[in-house]
Amino acid sequence: MSTLPIFADESWRLPSRGRVGMFSLIIGESGIFTIFVVAYIYYIGRSVSGPTPQILEVPIFNSICLLSSSLTIVLAEHAIQHGLLKRFALWWALTMALGIEFLAGTAIEWRKLIFEDHLTIRTNLFGTTFYSLVGLHATHVLVGLVGLTLVMIFTLAGRVNQGHAGRIQVLALYWHFVDAVWVVVFTVVYIVGK
Repeated sequence: MSTLPIFADESWRLPSRGRVGMFSLIIGESGIFTIFVVAYIYYIGRSVSGPTPQILEVPIFNSICLLSSSLTIVLAEHAIQHGLLKRFALWWALTMALGIEFLAGTAIEWRKLIFEDHLTIRTNLFGTTFYSLVGLHATHVLVGLVGLTLVMIFTLAGRVNQGHAGRIQVLALYWHFVDAVWVVVFTVVYIVGK
C-alpha cells in the first residue's frame, strides 16, 4: 500500500508567466539600484569642490504623491477584480496623475539645481552620483507611466475587462517596486546623505 502525500488532492498550477517575469525583472533591477545606492553612499563627502548635498531641498510633497500612488493602484486592482471598470479607470488615472506630478517635481528640482545651484552631472562626484541615482529612479517612473498610459488607452477604447485583472496586477507589481525603491533613494539621498 503506497502512501500519497497529503497534498495529492490539490492540483498544482504553474505560476503566472507574467508574475514570474516581473519578479525576475524586479530582482535584476534591485541589483542595479543597489550598485547605484552603494556608489552614492561611498562618494558622500568626497567631492573636493561644491556644491554639496546641503543644497538639496527634501521633496516631501513629491514623495507623498508617489507613495500615495501605491494606494491608488491597489484600489484600481481591487476595482478591476470586481468588474468595476469605471472605478478602475478613475483610480488608474489618479495613479498616473500622481506619477506625472512626481516626475514634474523632479524636473523642477533639477532645473533649480542646474541653473541656480550650478550642479550638473559633471560638476563633482556629488553631482555625478546624485543625477545617476535619482535619474535612474526617474527613468523607472517614466517606464511605469508608459505602461500605465497604454493600459489607460486600452481601457478608454473598451478593451480592458475583468479578465485582465491578472495582467493589471503584474504591472502594479512594477509600480510598487518603483515606489519601494523611492523610499530607499529618498532616505539615502535626502536624509542620510545630507
